[in-house]
Amino acid sequence: MPSLPWSDIDTVLLDMDGTLLDLHFDNHFWMEHLPQRYAELHRVSRAMAEMELQPLFERNAGQLQWYCLDFWSTELKLSVRDLKLETAHLIALRPDADTFLAAIKRAGKRVVLITNAHRDALSLKLEKIELAPYFERLISSHDYGFPKENPQFWDALQADIDFDPARSLFIDDTLPILRSARDFGVAHLLAVREPDSRKGPKDTAEFAAVGDYRDLIAGL
Repeated sequence: MPSLPWSDIDTVLLDMDGTLLDLHFDNHFWMEHLPQRYAELHRVSRAMAEMELQPLFERNAGQLQWYCLDFWSTELKLSVRDLKLETAHLIALRPDADTFLAAIKRAGKRVVLITNAHRDALSLKLEKIELAPYFERLISSHDYGFPKENPQFWDALQADIDFDPARSLFIDDTLPILRSARDFGVAHLLAVREPDSRKGPKDTAEFAAVGDYRDLIAGL
């Protein structure tokens, strides 16, 4: 991973799930816990639960409702909030993410969290991991009505916080979101090498990726 030109960066935009927090919690919830509890609550087999859930997941992926707990609670006729609480012990910070956050704050960078997570999911995670003090703002894409994959999210963010894309760093673990940020003009982009600690490294395509947050601090 190349060193960052910190003198050219004023604003640091950071994703949450898979970037600052281990994606294992979310992957386990949606791929294992939710299908199992759906099967139990609706009295169907696990295989039938997965058959019913899979097309719903595919149809809504990348859209705002994909990230909306209210949508899924209504769609699946169960309380997604309550089910998330059942696995909340799995919420964990990625290694040295807090060291990185403390360093960029000390260096005087403007630090903003931008997440597709629903406000309820964000609140749950902030109860478990103390992230809020590091950030100027904690922004959910639900505040704007567009997910980060959508160009309109970036227009809304620009109007809201008045940042200079050419002097901004954005770190995210989702390639379509990074490409959306690149199209908007964000100059400094990094993917995440291993967003889920249980799944190993992922292909980050054309993007350089952060593996160790301590490496990013060099040159601050």
